[in-house]
Amino acid sequence: MKIAIMGAMPEEVAPILEKLANVEEVNYAKNKYYKATYKGTEVVVAYSKIGKVFSTLTASTMLQMFACDVLLFTGVAGGVNPQLKIGDLVVASKLAQHDLDITIFGHAHGYVPEGSVYVESDKDLVVLSKLVAQEMGVSVREGIIATGDQFVADETRKEFISSTFQADALEMEGASVAVVCDALSVPFFVLRSISDSADMDAGFNFEEFVQSSAKVSADFLMNMIDKLVAK
Repeated sequence: MKIAIMGAMPEEVAPILEKLANVEEVNYAKNKYYKATYKGTEVVVAYSKIGKVFSTLTASTMLQMFACDVLLFTGVAGGVNPQLKIGDLVVASKLAQHDLDITIFGHAHGYVPEGSVYVESDKDLVVLSKLVAQEMGVSVREGIIATGDQFVADETRKEFISSTFQADALEMEGASVAVVCDALSVPFFVLRSISDSADMDAGFNFEEFVQSSAKVSADFLMNMIDKLVAK
């Protein structure tokens, strides 16, 4: 088994790289990929840069050039479910592209012909994440994640996405990664830490949060990998 681990920003993968051995940097297609090992298992780590185009390119490269067998994605997201608080962990049950809109032709939001509105995550990995959460004593919420090439700050737009897709969280990469993995029949898993919510503190420091949440997410993913490696 060869495991791909992705984030969008360098801060999201840095704590993971610290836990790996034999790290080798490979430059390809204007991006950096890190080949490494963890307990004898091959791992490839990369941050894609922000957005659907870059994440699609990176995911495709990890699966086709590096021949990874499973993909785990970690990062931050904005919460649109009022029950979510800053720092909560969300595991994607399925993902949709909220900015894909050809409704003028009679299709649903997020739908493209020969495709679907939602792409479902690998059920076994979702179940495994719940076991890991239980063992770690942390709470994770399984929910729908909506992806788009825009940082959504407008409350009206947030409410539209929430109601249209029954979304719990918003981000800018997950659904495009899901489409790639689904097309290539590779199991995938998306973990997001909520970085902003309806009741967020005005003094909230995003950069500090990304760094702290990345460490929590890294521990979570490595515990999942421990179980994958042990199988």
